[in-house]
Amino acid sequence: MNPEDRSENSAGGSAAERAAIVLVCNGPGELATWVRPLAQRLHRDLALRPLQPEAPIGLQLVLVPCPNATGSEHQVAARMQLFERILPAGRFWWLVLRPRRHGPWPRRGVVVFLGGDQFWTVLLSARLGYRHLTYAEWVARWPRWNDRIAAMGPTAADRLAPRWRSRCRVVGDLMADLSEASRAERPLPSGTWVALMPGSKRAKLQVGVPFLLEVADRLAALQPGCRFLLPVAPTTSVPELLAYAGPANPIAAHYAATNLRLEPGPEGQELCTAAGTRIVLVEQQPAHGVLSQCALALTTVGANTAELGALGVPMIVLVPTQHLHVMQAWDGGLGILARLPILRWLLGAAMTAWRMRHRGFLAWPNISAGRAVVPERVGTITPAEIAEEAADWLLHPQRLEGMREDLRSLRGQPGAVAALAGMVRELLPAATGDAA
Repeated sequence: MNPEDRSENSAGGSAAERAAIVLVCNGPGELATWVRPLAQRLHRDLALRPLQPEAPIGLQLVLVPCPNATGSEHQVAARMQLFERILPAGRFWWLVLRPRRHGPWPRRGVVVFLGGDQFWTVLLSARLGYRHLTYAEWVARWPRWNDRIAAMGPTAADRLAPRWRSRCRVVGDLMADLSEASRAERPLPSGTWVALMPGSKRAKLQVGVPFLLEVADRLAALQPGCRFLLPVAPTTSVPELLAYAGPANPIAAHYAATNLRLEPGPEGQELCTAAGTRIVLVEQQPAHGVLSQCALALTTVGANTAELGALGVPMIVLVPTQHLHVMQAWDGGLGILARLPILRWLLGAAMTAWRMRHRGFLAWPNISAGRAVVPERVGTITPAEIAEEAADWLLHPQRLEGMREDLRSLRGQPGAVAALAGMVRELLPAATGDAA
């Protein structure tokens, strides 16, 4: 029996006498940076199942359909061991149509939006008859049906019509707490560490793994003192990373760093390229502690950039567009069409090329600041170009420190996770009775 199936069967007992907190999420980035910290905080503040089996309140997770998801988010969530019940995205519509198919549901509870399409949480909270709390990064799309809105900042709060603003509270950026939590992790050995972050989805890994491996080889030749680490995303594995660097991945033939070997090292498993570059694999999740000690990160777009920004890690954001036919990891209806077997090659390439020509900022720190805080390199970029740029940054630590300070200034004050957990508690029936 799968972990999520076991957790569904654990919600027995007298459902009418119990309550539920249901966190709703879509992808691996949100799971790591929003869901996990809030779930840990709720367990710290309240007696919750499954950590306290006799508690009257259960903590549950519902994953919603999303074209950017990997399909293995429920497995990642199960390994956290924080949730009484986990519903994979593929079961979402059955949950809405027939909730009791997945076991008994308490009569009262709170649904919390933490990623995906906000409408799914509106629908789910209405179907279950639960109160509804939305964490809004930039905009709350359905304020009429939100009991409360937790805004990341004034941007989301100011977009609300005056009639809904009494429901809103600015709690701050949930990622601002990441750097505080990371300090308990082990220190890295001395050296200039560079993080390689190829992404977590197949479309990104196909390009990102061979591209960054060649960058590492070239950067090691330019800066022999460099040391490299690669956090293994929870939705992938070491064997998959090896496969993306080998003949099974047609993109790998365009790059030099192939024939990887997996070898033991003092810090754990290491990838060793044919040129002799050694890359420490970080399989512990989350990897915030080791990432926060890196001088520089080379990363794809996505949640990585928000995570690195919250940790104050200087970065170069990479979007090599020479492989457009595999870069269909976009959202929305067109993203779904681009993944259909007949249309994916033509429409996917055309759509991605259009978005590259009409793009704004792609990295989250730049989007948040409205200016170029971290460099974005988009186009037919080469590993040689990126290695030279990375070497130049490393030769000028004062410039890296300036970028780090800019990122820290965007991060905001810690405390958003505690504030959001407080709003969840306020909505719980046990704390507020039946008041709206």
